[in-house]
Amino acid sequence: MEKILTLDPGAHALSIRAKVQVFHDPASIKVLETAELVAPSEATVLIIGDTGTGKELFARHIHEKSGRRGPFVAVNCGAFSENLIESELFGHEQGAFTGAQGARAGWFEAAQHGTLFLDEIGDLPVAMQVKLLRVIQERQVVRLGSRRPIDIDVRLVAATNIDLARAVAAGNFRRDLYYRLGVAVVPLPTLHERPGDILPLARHFLETFRARLRLGPVEISPAAAQALLDYDWPGNIRELENVIHYALIVSKNGVIQSGDLRLHKQHKRISFPHEQNDEDTEAQGIDLLSGAIRSLLDSHHPALYEHIEEILVREAFAHCNGNQVKTASLLGISRNVVRAQLKRFGLLSARREEDIEEPVVD
Repeated sequence: MEKILTLDPGAHALSIRAKVQVFHDPASIKVLETAELVAPSEATVLIIGDTGTGKELFARHIHEKSGRRGPFVAVNCGAFSENLIESELFGHEQGAFTGAQGARAGWFEAAQHGTLFLDEIGDLPVAMQVKLLRVIQERQVVRLGSRRPIDIDVRLVAATNIDLARAVAAGNFRRDLYYRLGVAVVPLPTLHERPGDILPLARHFLETFRARLRLGPVEISPAAAQALLDYDWPGNIRELENVIHYALIVSKNGVIQSGDLRLHKQHKRISFPHEQNDEDTEAQGIDLLSGAIRSLLDSHHPALYEHIEEILVREAFAHCNGNQVKTASLLGISRNVVRAQLKRFGLLSARREEDIEEPVVD
């Protein structure tokens, strides 16, 4: 039975990465069942999933099923500077610091009797991790500039798109906090890991945008549907929403064709017969690669070695969702070599320079 989660139009969301979840694939149905079993308990929940998989939607659903009468409050741990995050979470008294002209409750107090969702918990500074652990243990907060503890009744749900176990091993995340947060772990599969949800999601977005644009009936052609299923969806649900929105705008005669889909060719999956085992699949993949290289050699492609090297690094980096540590592990080389290659090929943007804090795997 298909189930749909959508973001309440009046809700204040942290991001717009994923505003709907459809549960049709067995993998997503299993995760939903787990979340709904955990929801009525008081257990702290850790949601793990790539960007765009709908972590905030899941957190909201857990709150709705928890029976708590208080509000759902969402906070992005990576959105505040290190010297502001304590005040944001725990509040402050008048005069606690320069500019504190009045007392202010923190997010924990704002979520009293409800749920506090801490997104991107892996971005929380280590010093703040100690204080968060104390709050979880003692169920009390102390505002900046005060010595008076305030009792709190808050259900904590955290989310991350990084491997916290690796962060613990690298010393970037406290082990005791990791275990406190991970009482109930809900891993969200990526969209390509739940293929049964792709077309139901696509049809949901199609109807949503069709109604918004006041268009007549529009359908997805069989070829377009197959193209959607054959795509890797590195941007997950949010990318699918954008693809359908664009396709609806450019489509003609009430039918979305495969040519209307703005899909990146490098993320199209190579399909093999189901009866093949992993060794056969790998062997056939190598044969395809060898054939492609032979074709390039015959065409006397300039700077072929560098071109192939760039493709390998680019594809591995995309496959690992822009994570340098995972890319290094996948290719069997050091993170420093990966970083040098990314810079060399112009794949390391200014934003990615911040990844210097990623744990190093040699």
